[in-house]
Amino acid sequence: MAFKKSAPKLPVTRSPDELLRDLPRRKIPDVLPHQREAMRKYFAEALDESDVALQLPTGSGKTLVGLLIGEWLRLKNQERVVYLCPTRQLVNQVVEQAADKYGLTVHGFTGSGKTYEPTSKAAYRDADAIAVTTYSSLFNTNPFFHDADVLILDDVHAGESYISAMWSLQVDRTEEEHSVLHEALRTVLKPVLDPISFARLSGEWEDAVDRGWVDKLSTPVLSSIRNELTEVFDAHVDGTDFQYAWSLVREHLSACQLFISSQGILLRPLISPTWTHAPFTEPRQRIYMSATLGNGGDLERLVGRPKIKRLPIPDGWNHQGVGRRFFIFPKMSLSDDESAVLRRKMMNFAGRSLVLVPSERLRSEIAADIGQNLGHVLFGAKDIEDSKKRFIATKDAVAIVANRYDGIDFPGNECRLLFIEGLPRAMNMQERFIMSRMGAGILFNERVQTRVLQAIGRCTRSLEDYSVVVVSGEELPDYIADKKRRQYFHPELQSELTFGLEQSKQSTADDLFDNFKIFLENGKEWELVNQQIVAGRKAMTQKTFPGMEELGAVVKYEIEYETRLWASDYEQALAAAEKVLGGLTTPDLRGYRAMWHYLAGAAAFMGSDKESSSMMKKARTQFGFAKEAALGIPWLVKLAQFHSSAPTSPSDDSALMEQIERVEAVLEKLGATHDRSYVKREKEILDGLESEKQFE
Repeated sequence: MAFKKSAPKLPVTRSPDELLRDLPRRKIPDVLPHQREAMRKYFAEALDESDVALQLPTGSGKTLVGLLIGEWLRLKNQERVVYLCPTRQLVNQVVEQAADKYGLTVHGFTGSGKTYEPTSKAAYRDADAIAVTTYSSLFNTNPFFHDADVLILDDVHAGESYISAMWSLQVDRTEEEHSVLHEALRTVLKPVLDPISFARLSGEWEDAVDRGWVDKLSTPVLSSIRNELTEVFDAHVDGTDFQYAWSLVREHLSACQLFISSQGILLRPLISPTWTHAPFTEPRQRIYMSATLGNGGDLERLVGRPKIKRLPIPDGWNHQGVGRRFFIFPKMSLSDDESAVLRRKMMNFAGRSLVLVPSERLRSEIAADIGQNLGHVLFGAKDIEDSKKRFIATKDAVAIVANRYDGIDFPGNECRLLFIEGLPRAMNMQERFIMSRMGAGILFNERVQTRVLQAIGRCTRSLEDYSVVVVSGEELPDYIADKKRRQYFHPELQSELTFGLEQSKQSTADDLFDNFKIFLENGKEWELVNQQIVAGRKAMTQKTFPGMEELGAVVKYEIEYETRLWASDYEQALAAAEKVLGGLTTPDLRGYRAMWHYLAGAAAFMGSDKESSSMMKKARTQFGFAKEAALGIPWLVKLAQFHSSAPTSPSDDSALMEQIERVEAVLEKLGATHDRSYVKREKEILDGLESEKQFE
């Protein structure tokens, strides 16, 4: 055979934005102005930063920006570059885009490291090509990508669950393979739980309150059963998916929180200890990319890095969005049955549609309805994981995806009809506990908003894209219909939502369907109406969530707290918690202050060596402050009962709080977008009171 001839080394362009012009296979003429601005800002301000974050709106082409920066660094410095995506589907999508659209050669890595192609591994090792892989491929105990020079984390907010999974053990009650371990853990937990909590944990419940219940074991209680928990996990995790996470947290239980709910049990640290994972900390640079970065420190908490340099959103994007969306809220005017009929009509007219749902149960219900009444070809998440080509090639198709609101992109004519059937605000037990029990939902305002933006942007990926977004379900319509919440959205989205809500009120199914057709036809009639949205956009401004500046300022101390706790340095962990508390002064942060008073007390408790020690006194003081700020958590009352400033006979409001929880659950089920459901239920109750045959 002939000797191999190496390609000549080409001169590297001055900055990443110029690189695209040297790629002969590209299908686009050049980068867009906002992409050029983002890359030049990186080149000018962040080239040598260890942690840097780029904010680019959903659909504005941040994949190209990330790939060009990575390729430029690879060529200029001969560095190994790893581009991380949340899912396998996204890995395949990025590789496909790089080759077919940008003319870039990158290598995708999915599945087990044993199955990686030898040529692809060699290309990465020799810094001859960017490696594109999943977060899970890096965040595990034995990653192939342990020697990268640069990490690029795409859709970083969507990567939280994949990062935290490395140090988390979530035992689901309904999963068959978890049942034995769940039962063994219940045996350990039974003596330290009240009968109602234990019944909920065991699955003996009936209503919505029980279904949504979540709590946590206090640190003193967790400490008292530590040995028993260790024995149970030691006996059950071998050969399971839990064994690697358990090997990492086994000696650090004092730095972990144990959450319990009617769905399962979660053991994890408050902040993922990424500083202990060399494949993440040793690269020269980590580049984070997201549609929204925020100012409240959420990104730092998510990745466990105390200081990240943020590059602002490019000029001009403060008001203009990506593509056009027409929002329809059927249940503002229609019954459930009428909404289902309208959904079928729209699906039939559009051809292809995407449905995002929060549960497998709802996915099955909608799939059954479509199968019985439409006969469209159905696709699930696994069907489009490796490639969406078959879906796109099918004229009448519906993709129904459960618990996924990110990374499934259908630009242009691939899909112009999106249904979002609810969106869970909290994605795990820790988030639910902090939001619902500690009353500190403000911490996740930016994260929840990011999830909403990810969901509604699945079919608008470029400036020329347009799609109908049909919003229903119990929680999401209330969330985005709330005027107070809408002011924190991008001005373009505020205007789109306001327009959609106005069009959905007091409308018949025929009215909504006619508007739907006018929008999809995208003709002169829609062009005239579109001016209302453009005019509305100009009149709106985006406000910042309250408390974000303070949250952003204290996040470095939060990470220091977890770092010290992980090292069993309880005195310094307490000092870090006190610094956090010193920076949280805004009244809106009352619930979050309560949580940090508790965490400060937990550190002091673990650092105490006897009942009368000064650390134990500090623990009781902090627990007392936490109890006063977070009312209705019975175990906080018990922790604070010996605090000198606490009442002699502390009141236990747990029964009252349970009644309030049930009232809240009923109101949440009735919804807040409109009052029809409430009025209907009210009439049933009043009729019952008047009736001699029915007891109310």
